[in-house]
Amino acid sequence: MSDLLARVTQAIERHALCAAGQTVVVGVSGGVDSLVLLHVLLALRDRLGIRLHVATLDHGLRGEAGAADAAFVRATAEAWGVPCTTGRADVPALADSLGLGIEETARRVRYTFLVRVARQVGAKRVAVGHQRDDQAETVLLHLLRGSGLSGLRGMAPISPLTDSHILADIPLQCDPSLNSSAAPQLWPMLIRPLLTISRAEIEAYAAAHGLQPRADASNADLTYLRNRLRHQVLPLLETLNPNIRQTLAQTADVLRADAEVLEAAGEAALRQVTRSSPPGSVLFDRAAWAVLPLALKRYTLRAAVRQLRPDLRDVTYAHIADAVALAESGRTGARAPLPGGLALRVSYETLVIGPAAEGTAEVGDAAPALDPAQAGLSFTAGETVERPFGAWVFSARPLRPDDDLPALHADPLCAALWVPVGATLALRTRRAGDRFRPRGLGGHSQKLADTLIAMRVPAPWRERVPLLTANGVIAWFVAPTPEGVRGRVAEPFAMPDPPEKSRTAVGVVVRWQRLSALLRV
Repeated sequence: MSDLLARVTQAIERHALCAAGQTVVVGVSGGVDSLVLLHVLLALRDRLGIRLHVATLDHGLRGEAGAADAAFVRATAEAWGVPCTTGRADVPALADSLGLGIEETARRVRYTFLVRVARQVGAKRVAVGHQRDDQAETVLLHLLRGSGLSGLRGMAPISPLTDSHILADIPLQCDPSLNSSAAPQLWPMLIRPLLTISRAEIEAYAAAHGLQPRADASNADLTYLRNRLRHQVLPLLETLNPNIRQTLAQTADVLRADAEVLEAAGEAALRQVTRSSPPGSVLFDRAAWAVLPLALKRYTLRAAVRQLRPDLRDVTYAHIADAVALAESGRTGARAPLPGGLALRVSYETLVIGPAAEGTAEVGDAAPALDPAQAGLSFTAGETVERPFGAWVFSARPLRPDDDLPALHADPLCAALWVPVGATLALRTRRAGDRFRPRGLGGHSQKLADTLIAMRVPAPWRERVPLLTANGVIAWFVAPTPEGVRGRVAEPFAMPDPPEKSRTAVGVVVRWQRLSALLRV
């Protein structure tokens, strides 16, 4: 067995890249790397006890040359006795419609094709021809982007293919045709058997075995950043360190092991600081997060972004560093932008990572809310009313002699009010100049804004708090706080216990209930 075959065998066994009895889909472009990969796996097929299936895709980027490459791969596979599926996609049109760059679209279309072929043939492994020089370029790319360990560790010998790799429901022309419903639950592992082999060794192997790979002219196009690294930057670095490619690949290997340790600690920290979160957002306990080491603070923020935007690839050091600095500043209500239309917001007891345009993610629908632009509700004391507002229903009725006042007072979503006979009651949101008279201030009023701040109502929610007024004076409201939903009755409208007989005032019971709870009754 040649040295290259022995080293590939060692890599396969060391990282458990595949197992006897498995089918491996081999992505072959016709270039030297993928052609050598197919030749090597074919030489090792019996030793490993695996089955091979070739998949080749014309991305629609190089006209007749791309079609000729696909035809070459099919002919080679047939000559070598390996089944083959060819595919074609219009990457430029897809990039246009999806708003993605050509390189990113081509990458995800390629993985979409490979996953579909793997599902069609029942393959648990997809092999690609990434080699050591590709690894060095990848490390440099991530270094330029300001990546952390997650990027500098480069490509792994084996990694899962997930939704973030593919583009669902895109048109692909395949021969033979693929069954779109084939094994949708199957997510193959991506393997890179040549990751420790240099490009020079691969080219020498191809020459020694008389392989005639296709040449892709786009690999010399310096408008692509990776090509500039390959043809300009790495040769310059080699004048300083002739083994720079090997050094970068070894660095990736070292950092990949370090990253495993950080990930284990990071996942433990993530479980420790994450609170129950509404859909589309991630909430961290602010106090618990504040005592984490800096590396774990960065890890948890990256993990939150990854959870909310799994397709995102350009989370830079600057994004995370700015968010950490703002969160550490402790300025309640402050925001830091994050990529993917996300933002970090500092709330009283939580850090909220969610949509940048959404101001109420930290409480979700835990409390009733009014849209400031929405029409409120007006009625007269003594009327029985019921009105839905989004996921909540507001109701009011006269106080009954058999009402249990302690039970009413114990429910933060309910109140018994003592209001002037014939008073006009109205639901609305906050206005400039609003004041509130809390009980215990000797009849003095304070700015409603100060009341809400003292209760630690999240800043974005304060404009949505439903205020019940009596003859224009705020009588009662309900708002979310770090301790849960709280209701506040203004002193002039507090119900005497027992209620007095009066010709000037009347008891009114007001309540908020979830619409879903009412529908279940």
